[in-house]
Amino acid sequence: MAYWAHKPTYVGPVEQHRTRPPQSRPRRGPAALPPQAQGGRGDERDAAALPAESATVYRAGGAGRPVPPLVRALRRFPNPRLTGLGSGLFCLVAMVVLGFLDRVLLGGAVAVYGVLFLLVSGLAAGWVRKADLVTAPVSVPIAFALGALFIADGGEGFTGTMAGLMTTLATGAGWLYGGTLVAGVIVTVRKVRLMARKAAARRATQPGPRDETRKAPRPRRA
Repeated sequence: MAYWAHKPTYVGPVEQHRTRPPQSRPRRGPAALPPQAQGGRGDERDAAALPAESATVYRAGGAGRPVPPLVRALRRFPNPRLTGLGSGLFCLVAMVVLGFLDRVLLGGAVAVYGVLFLLVSGLAAGWVRKADLVTAPVSVPIAFALGALFIADGGEGFTGTMAGLMTTLATGAGWLYGGTLVAGVIVTVRKVRLMARKAAARRATQPGPRDETRKAPRPRRA
């Protein structure tokens, strides 16, 4: 008890914590919100600007190459691809049906039959595939002759029918040549365009003279 009573106590300097005055921090404004959180103002501006830009581009592109109304009307038609046999069958069936309807409804009018033949010839030449372009001008006259059996005015029997067919072909020779010419012109144009595309693709794939010099191996030094 005496030891604890007479134990000296040490009193040292008391550390005092320095208190810094509060520094005034700059106030930050509200954080910028993304365009999605701003009520879509940015999207609305972009959406409003896009139609104007697209319209300007469309006008600039369309002003250089105006599309004729005939081409627009032709683009609306179906565009199947028929083989050579399919194109021939199409011409044959179409002209037989049209010749029968011409005989029943109009009494075998050669002019109406000829106009319809021009239309069928153009469709057959436009729908045949690229590999069988030559078959269209060949199958068109055959279909005209078979369809003309219904509008021919001949006697009874095989001989009379053949005589009437020859007469109809003679009187409708202009329509026959015209339909064949239409098919030939369409096929020729398609063939020329096909050859031009192949030549352009070949030039695009072939390396130029600079590429050949770059790829050429350099001679080794002795």
